[in-house]
Amino acid sequence: MEAAGGGAEDEQVMSEVHLGCPPHFSGLLVSHFSFSSRPLGPYGHKGGGGGGGGSELVAATSGSVAVDEDGDLVLDRRRRNKYARGDRHLFTIQHGVTSSLKSVGLQVWKAALLLSDFILHESFSSPNFDGVTAIEIGAGTGLVGLALARVARRIFVTDRGTDILDNCLANLHINSGMLRFDEAKVCVRELDWKMAWPPPVGTYDPSDPSRYLWSASEVEEAEKATVLFAADVIYSDDLTNLFFNTVKKLMSVGAKKVLYLALEKRYNFSVDELDVVANGYTHFRSFFTAQDEHGDPSNRSGPGFVGKQIDPAEIPQYIREYERGKDLEMWMIMYSPEEKQHSNSTKTVFSF
Repeated sequence: MEAAGGGAEDEQVMSEVHLGCPPHFSGLLVSHFSFSSRPLGPYGHKGGGGGGGGSELVAATSGSVAVDEDGDLVLDRRRRNKYARGDRHLFTIQHGVTSSLKSVGLQVWKAALLLSDFILHESFSSPNFDGVTAIEIGAGTGLVGLALARVARRIFVTDRGTDILDNCLANLHINSGMLRFDEAKVCVRELDWKMAWPPPVGTYDPSDPSRYLWSASEVEEAEKATVLFAADVIYSDDLTNLFFNTVKKLMSVGAKKVLYLALEKRYNFSVDELDVVANGYTHFRSFFTAQDEHGDPSNRSGPGFVGKQIDPAEIPQYIREYERGKDLEMWMIMYSPEEKQHSNSTKTVFSF
């Protein structure tokens, strides 16, 4: 998650994922997120796993509590008789419990868990992500990249700020052995959305603060990526502008790319509108045309982004330690840089 700026950057915020963690804990905490390697059915499907079938969800740390749909605390009761022992695996994530707005990337957010569930399901039930080269934009703790690293050929895990990138790298070291992937295929790199693509290049030196600079060959390889991922990067209009500008640049070079984006709507009362609104959501939707049920992008002419919404209910819940709620969304987005000559001849149709 890219850091926000502004005068309120020292305000402390906390992800709902961390409910039950020590509330005044300073520094970084290690939490375990468990998942099954057995393909599951859709979310809430009683026979298939994912968040239904009477199973209890728990918060990120043992001995903690979770909140039910009415906002009441529930006891920490693990799912029993869901997975055989050999099917259970762990993401071990080092993260902050609270943070300032400029360091929100040190926390784990619900949208990253949803996007990780999507990647896990695709990797367990299809070859869609096998051997891909991918870029995670605004990676935060790097959870999404870790989920993909198990099957990808190369994944560039990107964010901004040495503290966040150092934590990404620490999570890479912590998980590579347990998840059995080669650390060499995961590159933690700085990608500042305020700077033009390609990013600055340099020589890697582990002792240098600029150790997250790209090499020229890595920039070339990243442009050949076919998949982009981003989670919980939509919460500020200014950052949304920068994010889509970065995505546009990446999608305009090299191989054809698709972006999988997960977000959580966050509601606040707007004095201007005298109503409760989801900050930044309307602005986010203004950047692309959504496909209708027939796969036709309505009212689109010329170059631009086209998106198709993926129903979270169709994504099984592999990671047990969070409640999805009703405000998570998942989108598949592509960019067409060229003008349409004939509206019927350049239609982009997504499948999921």
